[in-house]
Amino acid sequence: MDHEHPLDAHLKRARRDYADCRPNSRAWHERARLVMPGGNTRSVLDFEPFPFRVATAHGRELTDVDGHTYLDLLGNYTAGLLGHSPESVLEAARSALDGGWALGAVHENEVRLAELLVERFESIQQIRFTNSGTEANLMALAVATHHTRRRTIIVFENGYHGGVLTFGSGPSPVNVPHDFVVLPYNDSEAFAAAMGVHGSSVAAVLVEPMQGSGGCIPGDEAFLAALRSGCDQAGALLIFDEVMTSRFAVGGAQQVLGIRPDLTTLGKYLAGGLTFGAFGGSADVMAHFDPAPEGRASRPALGHAGTFNNNVASMAAGVAALTDVLTPEVLAATNQRGDRLRVSLEAVFRSSGLPMCVTGVGSLMNVHGVEGPVRSAGDLAHGDDRLKEAFFFAMLDAGIYVARRGFIALSIEITDNDVERVLDAAASFDPFGA
Repeated sequence: MDHEHPLDAHLKRARRDYADCRPNSRAWHERARLVMPGGNTRSVLDFEPFPFRVATAHGRELTDVDGHTYLDLLGNYTAGLLGHSPESVLEAARSALDGGWALGAVHENEVRLAELLVERFESIQQIRFTNSGTEANLMALAVATHHTRRRTIIVFENGYHGGVLTFGSGPSPVNVPHDFVVLPYNDSEAFAAAMGVHGSSVAAVLVEPMQGSGGCIPGDEAFLAALRSGCDQAGALLIFDEVMTSRFAVGGAQQVLGIRPDLTTLGKYLAGGLTFGAFGGSADVMAHFDPAPEGRASRPALGHAGTFNNNVASMAAGVAALTDVLTPEVLAATNQRGDRLRVSLEAVFRSSGLPMCVTGVGSLMNVHGVEGPVRSAGDLAHGDDRLKEAFFFAMLDAGIYVARRGFIALSIEITDNDVERVLDAAASFDPFGA
């Protein structure tokens, strides 16, 4: 007679206990399923048996409709870097809305925010706004193919650049139809070989300095430098997707690495947690969007639509976030706190003998159900996903919210005491126990 694996039995109990404590979230989930496929409109938020439904958020905490309060270590998948109640950002957005919001016109704060971002990112000479990081990456690829008059885009396994630019386990049916060449991440030799074959047709190399949604896998500095060199030799554009990694320093991961991309895409937290995206780079590339003949190349100007690209709330919130909140000192402290949490979590797993590890940089990290080390998607192929799910439920039981996939994104509200609380909960984690 076959015996149930201890992890399977543990997860059955964890899911049952979770559901029993959240009848209101269950009821809302059943109601939501009647009008939304799966009961939600953002797939990453779904998990078994159903997601808890948030009623309120303040500071570094979330409270659900059943009255459970959680320390928020997910930070809305990096968009919540400022926490849930940054007063100066809230006041700026309110003030902007008091002056009207559906303007259908240009206004002052979009100029102020553009100036602040150009000042922060050395590689960005000019910038344009979008509604999300997904849109930013789509527009960056559009201008890259236009600028180079080429069609091939090099991307990397496990990479994520938005809902229609995802390169996980096999091709995604919702991806936009560029001519993609998908290569292993952190593999300079594979990249050199691909450029030897495709170099003359490559418009751009699109890469995350650290793969975020793919598991917080840092890019080797030598690998990223090889991308810069290869693009220079082939006449292709290097695009850094810094939608997540821009939080590593005032000037993003590119500042830390000392590597200057041709285009940079941004999103997430830079409007204080409101809807936001942006792409920018060298003036000669961005000039393709300038309708004035003297401001662009000889080809027709590119259009760039978007009703809410310069919406007044996001622009005002972004100005306040970059002016009043996200100083170099605040970013440095948050990333140092994240480094300490990641290293200490790794030590907890090693001392407990669990086949788990933690990857990441600064305030972003991911717990994996594999011993490590992890340098690419291939190193995760034999991981046990049950360990990550068990860790997720254990953290919820301790009043701590991380992503079901093990992703953690610290906000500036997280304290050293919070880090100790997480480590204490991790030290008690025993998925093979009774």
